[in-house]
Amino acid sequence: MNQMHLASSTAYYPLRKAEIYSLLDEICQTLELTAAQFEAARTSYEAVAEWLSASDNPLLQLIEVYAHGSTGLGTTVRPIAREDFDVDLICKVLRFTADRPPAELKRIVGDRLKENARNASMLEEKKRCWRLNYAREYHLDISPTIINAGCINGGELVPDKKLREFKPTNPKGYKALFERRASLRPVLRVNKALAAQDRAAGVEPFPVHGIAKGILRRIVQLLKRHRDIHFLEVTEEVAPISIVITTLAAQAYEYCVTNFPFESELDVLIETVRMMPHFIERPFVNGRRLYVVANETTIGENFAERWNTEPARVTAFYAWHGKALADFEGLRDLEGVDLIARSLGKSLGDSVVGKVMDARTQAVSQARAGSKLYVAPTVGLTLSTPANATQVRPNTFFGD
Repeated sequence: MNQMHLASSTAYYPLRKAEIYSLLDEICQTLELTAAQFEAARTSYEAVAEWLSASDNPLLQLIEVYAHGSTGLGTTVRPIAREDFDVDLICKVLRFTADRPPAELKRIVGDRLKENARNASMLEEKKRCWRLNYAREYHLDISPTIINAGCINGGELVPDKKLREFKPTNPKGYKALFERRASLRPVLRVNKALAAQDRAAGVEPFPVHGIAKGILRRIVQLLKRHRDIHFLEVTEEVAPISIVITTLAAQAYEYCVTNFPFESELDVLIETVRMMPHFIERPFVNGRRLYVVANETTIGENFAERWNTEPARVTAFYAWHGKALADFEGLRDLEGVDLIARSLGKSLGDSVVGKVMDARTQAVSQARAGSKLYVAPTVGLTLSTPANATQVRPNTFFGD
């Protein structure tokens, strides 16, 4: 069977790492909401917002509805066990005040949703939100919130799961902080001597595509997918929740890219994962040492709150984190597409990795046959025509 070889010697190490990271980037692309799904979800939540605000209840006539969670952050990952995506929405009811019962806030939002026959047929009540299920596409989780007058960062209050009290949160502030960190770009060193050796060697690696999404978002997506695979057969509810992973990755990423230069994006990924546990706070409160992964944009929200009453979650996090670090770190030393694909399949899922690998092989073969395949300095094989690129001649085989 024809196959393609990644750069395999020590001299080609930086290029090989760039190629591996571009594979990871494409894997993330296959796990995201498609443009059509995103547009459908956007249309749905705009319709929901319009319906809620058109209520005769004066409390609902002044609201804000916006996406938060992975959709708002741009870190969506396709669930493994089902076809639909989670799309998290906030319904901020501006006229509802904290002196009223949290259960009332949830009830009035649900009652209004039920007044629409189509919504009623899709509506499902959850502990803290209302869910609208759009068959085999996505579901909207609508969480009601109110203004948190005590938060200087424009935070909000959300009913707790028992609907007995309001708890602080700040989705907009969290998103703004995450976006600032995601905008940070690492300093990547370029070894010109090794790049020249790469060009002279005649090694034909997978094409390295431009990375447009940003490294932090890709790191979060990869970690969430790795978690989903790691806990696929675990029946206990102990897997790290996405907001804990996202928060620790964002803090670690900022620390890494503002303090160190790197040779490749893959190195940024690995060092970010390595640093994540360092941002878990361990304060003493009433003589007891707690676990805290704080929402830095408001006071009183601890994303790791359940770790302090469910120690199995702590054990599960550290075991998963160690496995994730070992898996991503191990990619740097693998040579050959088959070994890399096998490793990625175990940690990120055979089906999605196979899909990406097959698409790459086909794209490169078609490009070569059509004289649209080029080799460029510091890039390797590419389907575009950057400066100083040299066309790769067609042939009847590719690799060994």
